[in-house]
Amino acid sequence: MRVDIVTKEYPPEIYGGAGVHVTELVKALRKSIEVQVRAFGQGRDEADTSSYTVPVELGSANPAIQTLGVDLEIVGDVAGADVVHSHTWYANFAGHLASLLHGIPHVVTAHSLEPLRPWKAEQLGGGYAVSSYIEQTAYEHAAAVVAVSEGMRRDILRSYPTLDPEKVRVIYNGIDVDAWHPRTDHALLERFAIDPNRPSVVFVGRITRQKGLPYFLRAAALLPPEVQIVLCAGAPDTPQIMAEVEGLVRDLQRTRDGVVWIDEFLQRDDLCAILTSATTFVCPSIYEPLGIVNLEAMACGAAVVGTATGGIPEVVVDGVTGRLVPIDQVQDGTGTPTDPDRFVADLAATLAEVVADPERARAYGAAGRERAATAFSWQAIADATESLYREVAQPSR
Repeated sequence: MRVDIVTKEYPPEIYGGAGVHVTELVKALRKSIEVQVRAFGQGRDEADTSSYTVPVELGSANPAIQTLGVDLEIVGDVAGADVVHSHTWYANFAGHLASLLHGIPHVVTAHSLEPLRPWKAEQLGGGYAVSSYIEQTAYEHAAAVVAVSEGMRRDILRSYPTLDPEKVRVIYNGIDVDAWHPRTDHALLERFAIDPNRPSVVFVGRITRQKGLPYFLRAAALLPPEVQIVLCAGAPDTPQIMAEVEGLVRDLQRTRDGVVWIDEFLQRDDLCAILTSATTFVCPSIYEPLGIVNLEAMACGAAVVGTATGGIPEVVVDGVTGRLVPIDQVQDGTGTPTDPDRFVADLAATLAEVVADPERARAYGAAGRERAATAFSWQAIADATESLYREVAQPSR
C-alpha cells in the first residue's frame, strides 16, 4: 500500500502541532507501508519526500490563493497512490482534487476547524472565506475524517452537520516520550534568567487568539510575586495580537520581576529543560482540538493547568496529572469566555493553588509522564491510522 500525505508543515518547517503530528505519524507509518510526503516549502533531502513552493505567478496574491497554487502543483504527483491523506485546510484542496482526479479515497485529519477560528479573517481577509469553502468541501467529500479527540469530533459534526457521523473517527495525537523527557540544564536556565529555586509557570505556544495568551498574562498579574512567568512565545498571527501581548508583558514587567519572554526558536532539548524546570505548565487555550503541547509538557514531567475546553480534558486528568480550569464560552465560533474576568480569576486561582504545593505539582508531573507514555504512543496511533487506510481503500481495490 502507498499513501501520499499532503501537509503544509514538515521538517524543517514546523511551527505548530499539525507539523509535529505529521512528522511523527510518517515516521511510525513508514515501518509498515510506503509513505510519500508532499509538503509545502523549500527542497528537502529526505527520501520519499517532495517539496512545493508558491508558483511565481502568484507571488503577490492573497495567501489563501497562494495556498491553492501550491495544492495544484501537488495534485498530479499523487498518481499511483492508494490513499491520499491531507492535514489542515492548506492541504485539503490538493487531497480533494487528487481524490477526484485519480479515483482514490481522501482521508482528512482535522487539527483545527475554520468555522471555529473566525479571527483568521484578520489574517486572510477574503481569503478566510476561501479557506472555509475549501475545508467544508474537502470534509463533506472525504472518505473519512480523523478527529484528534472526542471533543474535536463533536466540533466537526456541529460545524458540518451533513457529514455522516460514521465517517468521523477519533485517533488521538501522540508523543515520543524518548524524545520528550525530563532534562536538567542549569546553564540554559541561567542564560535565560530563569531561577530554578523560584516557582515558575511556563507557557509554550504561538501568539494566536486560540492559545489564550492574553488571558494568561492577565491572570499572571494576580499570582504571588515570587512566581516566575516564563513565556516561550512567538510567530504572532497578526500585528494586532502581537501589540496586545507586548503591552500586557510590559505591564507585568513594570509590576513584578521574573517575567521571562523567549521569542526565539528553541531546540527540543532546550524546551525539555525549560518544561522540566516548571512548577507547572499552563495551557490557557480557548480553542484546542487536543493540544500536543500538553503532552510535551507531561512527557517532561511537568504538571499541567489547562482550560477545560476542546480535547484538553481528554489529555489532562483533573487532580491526577494537573488541573482543569472551567470556562463558559460564547457559541459564535470564537471560543470567547462569556465572562472573561471570571475565567482570568479562575485561571489565576488554579495556578496559585498548584505553585503553592510543589510536592503535589511533582506528583501531577510524574503521573502525567506515565499517562503520556501509556495512552499516547505514536505506534498505536500509526496502527489505527493504517487500519483506517485499509478500510477506506478496500472498496476501490
